Amino acid sequence: MLKDYQIAAQNKMENIESIAQKMNLTKDQIERYGDYRAKIKNPLSQTQKGKLILVTSINPTPYGEGKTTVAIGLYDALRRLKVNSMLTLREPSLGPVFGIKGGATGGGYAQVVPVEDINLHFNGDFHAITTANNLISAMIDNTLYHGNPLNLNPEEIYFTRTLDLNDRALRNIVIDNSKYQRTEKFTITAASEIMSTLCMAKDIFDLRNRLDNLIIGKNLNGEYVFVRDLNITGSLLALLKDAIKPNIVQTLEKNPVLVHGGPFANIAPGCNTVSALNHALAISDIVITEAGFGFDLGGFKFLDIVSRMNNFNVNGIVLVVTLKALKHHGKEKDTPLEQLRAGLKNLEAHIENLKRTEVPFIVTLNKYIDDSEEEISILKDYVEQQGLSFVKNSVYTDGGKGALDLAKEVLKLNGQKIHYFYDLKDSLENKIESVCTKLLHAGTVEYSEIAKKKIKDIDKHFKNLPICIAKTQYSISDQKDLLGNPRDYTVTIKDLRVYNGAGFITVYLGDIMTMPGLPTHPAAEQIDVDNDQVINIF
Repeated sequence: MLKDYQIAAQNKMENIESIAQKMNLTKDQIERYGDYRAKIKNPLSQTQKGKLILVTSINPTPYGEGKTTVAIGLYDALRRLKVNSMLTLREPSLGPVFGIKGGATGGGYAQVVPVEDINLHFNGDFHAITTANNLISAMIDNTLYHGNPLNLNPEEIYFTRTLDLNDRALRNIVIDNSKYQRTEKFTITAASEIMSTLCMAKDIFDLRNRLDNLIIGKNLNGEYVFVRDLNITGSLLALLKDAIKPNIVQTLEKNPVLVHGGPFANIAPGCNTVSALNHALAISDIVITEAGFGFDLGGFKFLDIVSRMNNFNVNGIVLVVTLKALKHHGKEKDTPLEQLRAGLKNLEAHIENLKRTEVPFIVTLNKYIDDSEEEISILKDYVEQQGLSFVKNSVYTDGGKGALDLAKEVLKLNGQKIHYFYDLKDSLENKIESVCTKLLHAGTVEYSEIAKKKIKDIDKHFKNLPICIAKTQYSISDQKDLLGNPRDYTVTIKDLRVYNGAGFITVYLGDIMTMPGLPTHPAAEQIDVDNDQVINIF
C-alpha cells in the first residue's frame, strides 16, 4: 500500500482561490501563500451559528489513534452528504515532525494538503510565535543588564525562551552576560505561553490586551511584572499580525479546511485557535474540530477552557478508539482477545467522564485492515451495553466514503449544555481537587511545598480563571504506566503557573517535559527531498 505522503503527492490540488470560493471568500478577502495556501484577511467573529462537534479519543498509545484522520474523513463525509460544514485543525509542530511522531495532517485517504507545507514552516506562524516569545526573553535580560529599572528579581522570572524543535540539551541552561548569572530553560514552541495566548485571542485587538497581561515574573518587592512593563507590545503585534489570521488549505477531496494554532494538549489546551473556530461557526451549519491526546487532556480542556471562556456550545462529541490501543491498555494479558477485553477499562474511564459532561457522544472505531470481526463485535457489544451509538469508520482506506454512517449519526447530535466539573468562582484548591477526583479518578491529592505556596499567592491575585492540567498523555492518571482505568491512587501537584495572557492557570502533575527529546532514531533521519518533493515526512 502507498505511504501517506505518496497518496498526498498523487493528489491534484485545486487552486486556493477556488477552495476559498467554497467558503464564499473572494480573492480580495484572502492572502495567498503560493498556489495552495492562504490566510483569511478579516475573519468573522459573529455569534455561533453552526453546531460544534468535537473529535477526541481514549488515552493515546505508540500506535496512534487517528483523531485527525477521523476528523478529516468525517468532514469529507458531511460534504459528500451536501451538509454546509467546516473543519478546523491544529498546526503541526516541527518537534514531533522530526522526532518520533512524524507529520500531523491525517493519513491514508483522509488528509489535508499540501502535506509538506503544512508540516514544515506552515505560513510562518510558528516562527512568528517563536520570535515574539524570544523577543520578550531578550528584553527581560536586556532590562536586567541595563540597571534593572523594573527591579526584577532574577530568581523569580517565570517567562522562558522557546524553540520549535525537540532539543533536550536546552531544558536547563545558565545565562551569563558578564553582569549577572541566572538559570533559564527552553520550552518547545507548542508549549509556550505565546502559542496559547494567540490561540485564545479572538482578534488582534484581543491579542494586544492578552499580550499586555502576560506575566514575566516578580520584582524584588514580590509584585508581579507584566509584558506591558517592557513597552514592547507593539513590536510583538508586528511579529504576530499575520500569525493571528486563520490559514486555509484543503482535504484530498478538495474541501476547504482551517488549520491554525498548535498548542500541545498535555501542557496547554491542545486545540486550534478561537479565531478559526469563530469564522467557521459563523459560516457553517456544522463545524468539526479536534483536540489533542485523550479526552482527559485536550477534549476536556476544549470544554472547560475554550468553550467555557468563549461561550461556545459543543453539541456533540466523537470518541475515537482503535483495537490496537485497547489491546495496549490490556497488554498484561496473554491473548489478543483477553487484551482487548481488559483494555476496555480505558474506554470505560472515558465514557464515564464524557457522561458527566452531559454532552451527547458517539463511539467510533477507526478501523484497520487487519481488525477481526470477532474483536469488532466485542467492542460493539460493550459500547451498546453502555447505551451508546457505535459506528465503524474506514476513512484511512476510503476517505469520506468510509465515514458516511458516522456522519449520519453525528448529524443527530444536538446537545444544548455542558456540565462543568467546577465553578470558576471556586477556590483554586477546590478546582484542582474536583478535576483530579472527578476526571482523573484519583483518591487523594497531595501538594509539594512549592505548589502550596503558589496556590495561596495565585488565589489572592488571580481569581475566576479555569485550570489547565499538565500531565502525561499515556494514562488517565499522572503516571504513564498506570494503564486502563486506575482509581483511588494519589496524584501529586508539583507546581503551578499563571498563563495570564491565555487566561488559565496551568497545574503540573508529576514530571512534565515542556521540551521533548529525540528518540534514538528520529524521523529526521528519514525525511529527504527527491526531485523537489519532500518524501518520508510520515
